[in-house]
Amino acid sequence: MRDYQWLHEYCLNRFGSGQALEAFLPQPRTPAQLRDISDDRYLSTLALRVFRAGLKHSLVDAKWPAFEQVFFGFDPEKVVLMGAEHLERLMHDERIIRHLGKLKSVPRNAQMVLDVAKEKGSFGAFIADWPVTDIVGLWKYLAKHGNQLGGLSAPRFLRMVGKDTFIPTDDMAAALIAQKVIDKPPTSQRDLALVQQAFNQWHAESGRPLCQLSVMLAHTVNH
Repeated sequence: MRDYQWLHEYCLNRFGSGQALEAFLPQPRTPAQLRDISDDRYLSTLALRVFRAGLKHSLVDAKWPAFEQVFFGFDPEKVVLMGAEHLERLMHDERIIRHLGKLKSVPRNAQMVLDVAKEKGSFGAFIADWPVTDIVGLWKYLAKHGNQLGGLSAPRFLRMVGKDTFIPTDDMAAALIAQKVIDKPPTSQRDLALVQQAFNQWHAESGRPLCQLSVMLAHTVNH
């Protein structure tokens, strides 16, 4: 595995200047900012991520105001009470995307938000306090305790709310394979632990957040 210096120099050449590179890179939210996000906004973003999976994002986003309406502003206390009959009725509402499996995921994820908030004070506190040095552990938690949050959905949700994370996209996986960190796309816990280890090393060398290292790494793959 090459060190951070190589990654930085490669990206400087690719972007042409340090200024252009910095302007392109994402900025994660601070722990204080993550704590300030209310539980209903976390639930809304969880639902948005689930509905975006496999669909055109612009299509889902255009319908989101109607989703906010039918799911009571994503207040988890209210959403968790939505039973099967209520969800069946929503299947006839043409303003939203009528996918029963995804509709069912919303009350289930509301339950996770409430369970976490009961233990940690708020879902935002839980997200803010989770160490980025074990971000794959947070993906695993969300996939296990949430609904329809497997694959890339957990890391993409975290990126949407601003929690620092890398995302193992095809480009990033190809770059990690080229760096001999892994030998195939990381799906097993073993491979994800190796990826986390590599990112922790680059993070320690550079002080950069994981999301920036993730984007930089993806840009080392030639198209």
